[in-house]
Amino acid sequence: MAAQAESTSPSAPRGRNLLLGGRGSRRAVVSFLWIAGLAIISVLAPLLLKHAPYTQDYGAILHPPSAAHWLGTDDLGRDTLARLLHGAQLSLYASLLAVSVALLLGLPAGIAAGFFGGVVDLVISRIVDTLMSFPAIVLAIAVTAALGIGLTNSMIALGFVFSPVIARLARAQTLVVKNEPYVEVARGFGASELDLVVRHVLPNAIQPVLVQIPLLLAAALLAEAGMSFVGLGVQPPQPSWGSMIARAYGYVQTSPLQMVMPGVAIAITALAFNTVGEYLRIRLDPKSGHR
Repeated sequence: MAAQAESTSPSAPRGRNLLLGGRGSRRAVVSFLWIAGLAIISVLAPLLLKHAPYTQDYGAILHPPSAAHWLGTDDLGRDTLARLLHGAQLSLYASLLAVSVALLLGLPAGIAAGFFGGVVDLVISRIVDTLMSFPAIVLAIAVTAALGIGLTNSMIALGFVFSPVIARLARAQTLVVKNEPYVEVARGFGASELDLVVRHVLPNAIQPVLVQIPLLLAAALLAEAGMSFVGLGVQPPQPSWGSMIARAYGYVQTSPLQMVMPGVAIAITALAFNTVGEYLRIRLDPKSGHR
């Protein structure tokens, strides 16, 4: 029995790890297909659906699902499915815009802080610490108030709020990479500071940032829904999932599906982004054993 336990116990964890890795891979593939499919269908929605998201039918207000309107209609008689898919397009665009702004601001700042050190690191680190001391959504609302209400301004504000997360990750990785032997060898051969950053530091410091991108996309999706819910994001008549929930809130007793569908879409899409991010973390982490 002892020999049997010794022979099976080492292999069991490996088998479980491989099994978990396989399930993780499948979940990541399903999540990626959901995100990609949602993006494609939302773009092709005008060609696939017979109803436009802004067309009002006052004879079909708050109708339940039917052959004419597969997910029913809202309080103005607009097709819920059409608005849901159009809202997906705007919500995904908003998330991408926010994360792009965060990368454009945070990645150069973090690499500069880690690579040059000294006063540069001190100034950038203090700015990052100050921004991270505020609640993210409160700071985003404050920046939106300064820029003006609207989807683009809201997402720029959100990207500004997310940029310290990217900056911290990039700085920490740059501090490790800049002391690697190959960087010192390149410096010894006369490589300029810019060449060191572009050719050696950036490609090796971006790994944790890549892992963080899907997680920030999920956070941006939720934040956009919250800001649109309170009227700081998408403005009527454009639909986003957050604004659809806000409009349907008053009819939750009589037509709950109008509120449930965008809420489910937000939950599934945010979960898909998080699943892809977790899979990337496992695959790119050399200590996880899943490379």
